[in-house]
Amino acid sequence: MTDKELHKLKRSELLEMMIAQGKEIERLQKCLSEAEEELRNRRIVMENAGSIAEAALQLNHIFETAQQAADQYLESVRQLHNIESDKKEA
Repeated sequence: MTDKELHKLKRSELLEMMIAQGKEIERLQKCLSEAEEELRNRRIVMENAGSIAEAALQLNHIFETAQQAADQYLESVRQLHNIESDKKEA
């Protein structure tokens, strides 16, 4: 709408336009707030995904170390068992 057209409008028409624009501004501000909140939530999810991946890698390392310790223990038990068996045979 041009300046000339605006000047020809009645005050009530201008007021109605301003009210409509105010409502539209409120609606857009609400949409913006919701979009910003969704963005914050997605950032949190992305940050947590990285943390979860790192934790999984650390747990994997812990499990590998535990498995190695268990294997060593079983091997030492086998060796002790073989020594005991050799003593009984002699």
